[in-house]
Amino acid sequence: MPLPDLSAALAQIPIIAILRGICPDEAVAVGEALLAAGIRVMEVPLNSPDPLLSIAAMADALAGRALIGAGTVLHVGEVHDLAQCGARFTVSPNSDARVIGAALDAGLLPLPGYQTPTEAFAAVAAGADWIKLFPAGPLGIGHFQALAAVLPKHIRTVAVGGVGAANARAWLDAGAAALGIGSELYRPGDSAAIVAEKAAALVAAVRP
Repeated sequence: MPLPDLSAALAQIPIIAILRGICPDEAVAVGEALLAAGIRVMEVPLNSPDPLLSIAAMADALAGRALIGAGTVLHVGEVHDLAQCGARFTVSPNSDARVIGAALDAGLLPLPGYQTPTEAFAAVAAGADWIKLFPAGPLGIGHFQALAAVLPKHIRTVAVGGVGAANARAWLDAGAAALGIGSELYRPGDSAAIVAEKAAALVAAVRP
């Protein structure tokens, strides 16, 4: 299976929704609310309740309309299970060449995390074309731009952690390819209606 075209999925609205803590019985309704607002890329962190069930449900219900992936992917052994349940990408807080390679072998797009030049270039050397600056907020836009200046031009960076409506436009204007946003879109227990309201505010914030 070819790797998913993350650029196309993020072209209209450059937001990856991080649904940490979501439960399987609410995953599809929340996914539909996000999709209705224009957000087409969604991540279920593996430290959520029954994450594989949520990913499978969303991947099935939103097939062809959204890209569903997993976050907090730390171990090679998790990658096979994710591919089996319909995930299309893996997100990690760190850069682990073994996890990156396993994702690529399984046809999943890896999105490893970095803070330093060493971590960023290690991820690139392992085959990642998308990387995640984490935590972006505390590190700052200046840190991001300094590293972006030395990375290969084809590398796309997602800013995650401390990014929300208040600074979303600044990060995008600085060159971030997309933003990973969690609690400003979803907190455990939020209804689909609440998520719809939050998503509308975030989408308005990222528009030029």
